Amino acid sequence: MTKLLIIGGVAGGASAAARARRLDEFAEIIIFERGAHISFANCGLPYHIGGTIEKRDNLVLQTPESFHNRFNVDVRILSEVIAIDAGNKTVKIRNLKEDREYTEAYDYLIISTGAAPVRPNISGINNPLTYSLRNLGDMDKIMSVIDTNRPNHATVVGGGYIGLEMVEALHGRGINVTLIEQASHVMRTLDEEMSEIVHREIRDMDVDLQLNTALQSIRFVASEAAVSQDDSEDQDKDNRYGYLELATNINRKLRTGLLIIAVGVRPETNLAQSTGLEIGALGGIIVDSQMRTSDPSIFAVGDAVEVKNFTSGKSALIPLAGPATRQGRIAASVIFGEQDEYYKSQGTAICKVFGLSVASTGMSEVALQNEGLEYEKVYIHAASHASYYPDAETVSLKVLFAPDSGAILGAQAIGRDGVDKRIDVLAVAQRAGMTVEDLQNLELCYAPPYSSVRDIINQVGFIATNILKGSHRPIHYHQLQQLTDGHVLLDVRTPEEIQSQGTIPGAINIPIDVLRSKVSELPKDKEIIVFCQVGLRGYVASRLLNNRGYSARNLIGGYLTWTNAQQRNHDTILQ
Repeated sequence: MTKLLIIGGVAGGASAAARARRLDEFAEIIIFERGAHISFANCGLPYHIGGTIEKRDNLVLQTPESFHNRFNVDVRILSEVIAIDAGNKTVKIRNLKEDREYTEAYDYLIISTGAAPVRPNISGINNPLTYSLRNLGDMDKIMSVIDTNRPNHATVVGGGYIGLEMVEALHGRGINVTLIEQASHVMRTLDEEMSEIVHREIRDMDVDLQLNTALQSIRFVASEAAVSQDDSEDQDKDNRYGYLELATNINRKLRTGLLIIAVGVRPETNLAQSTGLEIGALGGIIVDSQMRTSDPSIFAVGDAVEVKNFTSGKSALIPLAGPATRQGRIAASVIFGEQDEYYKSQGTAICKVFGLSVASTGMSEVALQNEGLEYEKVYIHAASHASYYPDAETVSLKVLFAPDSGAILGAQAIGRDGVDKRIDVLAVAQRAGMTVEDLQNLELCYAPPYSSVRDIINQVGFIATNILKGSHRPIHYHQLQQLTDGHVLLDVRTPEEIQSQGTIPGAINIPIDVLRSKVSELPKDKEIIVFCQVGLRGYVASRLLNNRGYSARNLIGGYLTWTNAQQRNHDTILQ
């Protein structure tokens, strides 16, 4: 009879245990969980804080009792594995409730210790008003502070998924929020010109967004001191615990009643390191495609491991619940005799930011640049469904692809509707080895409430394929800085659009519908750089000009993409 020990529950460990039981009814399976919960929806924690998920119990997916009843797995909560003796195939466990230690032998061991929130080395960070969010206990503490201290203002440090979700959660509870982000934009999975759409949404919700800003020190002021100050602001009068004074690198002082640190996570590998397992350069446990560590009897899954990036093939840390669950299943399958492999991670993810959905898959443009990989890109800003059907919303989509093969390298999408299905289609297409040319031929469901006759995905395929074939000569927003006297900027929108929305400095205006009659006004000895609002009319105009003997290029993504990029530059200067 096989004895399997699993260190850690939640996504990776719990899925491994369930899969193991389905494969072997008689195996002895024990899960050791340091915390008080074996299986909970950690992705749902911010939504309970914000009140969207009303009942705390809805976040508890399995209890030790229910898991045992269904899968006959011995679940031991409040049990911390403190040592692994790989030579003798035993582990030492500390029972945290009874404060005693004991050992268990194993045939196979799965490590699913996850990743811990990064706690930066900032003066004053250890105080009763500063928290990170990883588990139900953290959530309970944050909610207790909110209920007891009743802060009118909270600060979130870090603009990643958890940080943004916490901003929305706190805002939803009527708390004024400041978001501090050290980088020039939120969400590292996005490129800067795309992130500006998110920035506008955050600011439109009256959140104080501080980019290029680093928290440098924290000072806790106890409640008695707060009450005694005559100049205390209204936002602090309800802070029964007191408040925090924050100092940043831009010499800004900020008073806040609650501080959430969400600057990222780090793989929990202390146990693996002390066991002598191989650790990668990024700090995660090294595993093969079957999730086996450098010890053939020990497997590792989830946020603690390094995986291979699907696009680059290089090692990566991708702490997401979906991959962790699949990895747990694969490890159990291999242990119990099935052949299974984990085929790299694309990092497909989505985040709700107030009314926006923000999703991505594959690599960003910056990541491709850092890896020295060649790429081309297209932007499209199109309606989520038929524009004549009510409530159509704009989906802004960026797709990166290989300029030689057309292989899909990555994609980013932002909008209020239809974002998830477009990124899901692109994630499947990338994993299936499809090219941007193949996107033209995808037969996607259509009816006016759901899509357009030519879905956004098809449109991306058309644009990218035309670029690959050379019939669409593109120019990108950042290349406009390189224009000389040998270029002419041509805005083919209507005068009314220009009056209401502005234009690129130096551009002349000839609307697309009168371009044929006025084409002689353009010089043939200069290159014409054409643009419209989103790129479609610009493409039609550039084709018209090229067919008449002019040299013309179209601004991909149009004036809207250029405007987003310009706003990013403006924000950077202001910061």
